[in-house]
Amino acid sequence: MPGLLAADGTPLHFERWGDPSAPVTVVLLHGYALDRRSWRAIAPVLAEASAEESLAVVAYDQRGHGESGEVRASSATMGHLADDLAEVLEKVIPGGKVVLVGHDMGGLAILSLAQRHPDVFAARVAGIGLLAMSAGGVTPDAIWPNALGKLGRDLEIVFGTKLIGLVREHTSKAVTAGLRWWLFGDDPVPADVELTVRMIRGNWPQTVSAFRPALDAYTRESALSQVGAVPVTAIVGERDKLVPTADVEELAGAVENGTAVVLPGVGHVVPLEAAPQVIPRLLALANEARRQPGLS
Repeated sequence: MPGLLAADGTPLHFERWGDPSAPVTVVLLHGYALDRRSWRAIAPVLAEASAEESLAVVAYDQRGHGESGEVRASSATMGHLADDLAEVLEKVIPGGKVVLVGHDMGGLAILSLAQRHPDVFAARVAGIGLLAMSAGGVTPDAIWPNALGKLGRDLEIVFGTKLIGLVREHTSKAVTAGLRWWLFGDDPVPADVELTVRMIRGNWPQTVSAFRPALDAYTRESALSQVGAVPVTAIVGERDKLVPTADVEELAGAVENGTAVVLPGVGHVVPLEAAPQVIPRLLALANEARRQPGLS
C-alpha cells in the first residue's frame, strides 16, 4: 500500500481508486478510533459511479490510526491532522479540485485545514461532506470520545481492570454488543459491526487516549466561519446516540451553502451503515465541483 512521510516523519498510508488524473478527487477521512477500512463500502463504488467524467478517490489512515505512524500526546492534535491533510493534497493529489469528506473526527480535520491552511483550502476544496460530526455544545456523554470512555467504564465494572487487554486482544461478545449499541442503528450488518470492533481494538488504548483532549477542546464554530461558499452536505443518522440529529441543521445553517440530511434508522458509523444513501450525495458534490470556475 502506498504511503508518504509527513513533515514530522510520521508515515501516512493511503489507498487510491479511479483515475489519478481525474479533474476531481474525493478524499475520505475516517473517524476517531477507526481507519480507512470504514470507507470500504463507499470508496470503490464512488470511483466507478460517476456518470459525467472520471473521478478519483483517496482514503488514508490518519496519524495514530490503522497502518499510519503512532502519535504522542503532543502530535495528537487537530493542527497535525490538518497539516497531514495539506500534505496529502500536495503530494498525493497535486492537481485538480477536491471534495473532502470526513466522518466525525475526519470532519474536524477538514475544518482545521480551513483554519490552518486557508490558501490551500481556497485553491483546492470544492465541496465538503460532514458525516456524523457534532456541531459542538452537546452534553459530554453525547460525544464519541466520552461515549467510548463510558463504555469502557461500564465494561470494567463487569470484567475488572483487565478491560484494556480484553479489548486489545479479544473480540468478546460483551464488547461487541456494547459497541453495536453505541455506534449502530436499527439493523446493522454483523460484518460491519465486527470490522468496527477490530478497528477500535487496533487503536486502543494509545490512539484513543491521545486524541481525546484535542477532540474535547476543538471549537467548531470559528472553523465553520472559514468555509465560505464551499458547498457543505452534513449527514447524520436518525439513531446516532453520539450526535444529535439537530446538529446537522446547525452545521448546515452555519455555512453559506449548507444542506442537512438525516438518514432514518442509521447510527453513528454512517460510512459503513449507509453507503447506498451517502454515495449519491457525494457524487452530487463531485459533479458540482466540476462545474465550478477554474476547473478544466
